[in-house]
Amino acid sequence: MSITLPQLSASIVFPPSEQALKHPDGLLAWGGDLSTERLLAAYQRGIFPWCSANEPLLWWTPSARMVLQFQHLHISHSLKKQLRKIQRNPLGSRQVRIDTAFTDVMRACAGKRQHQEGTWIAEDFIQAYTQLHNQGYAHSVELWEDEQLIGGLYGVSIGKMFYGESMFSHQTDASKITLVFLMYYLALQGVYLVDCQQETPHLTSMGGACIPRQSFEQHLQLVCPQAPIQWQKGFVCPDILDSTTPIAALA
Repeated sequence: MSITLPQLSASIVFPPSEQALKHPDGLLAWGGDLSTERLLAAYQRGIFPWCSANEPLLWWTPSARMVLQFQHLHISHSLKKQLRKIQRNPLGSRQVRIDTAFTDVMRACAGKRQHQEGTWIAEDFIQAYTQLHNQGYAHSVELWEDEQLIGGLYGVSIGKMFYGESMFSHQTDASKITLVFLMYYLALQGVYLVDCQQETPHLTSMGGACIPRQSFEQHLQLVCPQAPIQWQKGFVCPDILDSTTPIAALA
């Protein structure tokens, strides 16, 4: 039996998530554009764009959503050692910063990786999310060493919700360091759940787990209308790692 996938029109209207395909899981529609209005409408409903090279723009809402919850965040012994070093020397060679190199982070995430033939972060995605960033809806967390960008992540922020998009590392655990800082930074503002879209071994090792799509959508209905997260551009004081339970045992 053939299935006709809905094509998005000029109007910013998405099909109900219940109509998403089971194979491939979560594929909801195709077409449309990456305008700020469409992206914001999509994310608030738990929908995100993703496509490979030479494919049309595809929109997804997986039946099982990978999320990282603060209370389940796992920090390995080796990662704790690296975090302690940053805490002890906050103005040293390694610093965590916010929103000082958003497009550079995206381009680093788009770089060819081992065992990958290409990337879904094409130039049109970079332009669209940079526009989101310029309007205050997309943010980056970066790890710098001797003024060189060695790791980071970026994502979308709506209300009290953060949707993680991608991360990169040029040194061991660099992206994990930025993710831990992000989780604490958000927890200080009452944000305890971050969207990770799809399951990966990397995120599972840090405590990520899948929840049903319906539960995820219910969470979005609660947190997206709330006052937005406050983002402080520049240097992030590592003292935030001792500011919030349950993971204060870094010392």
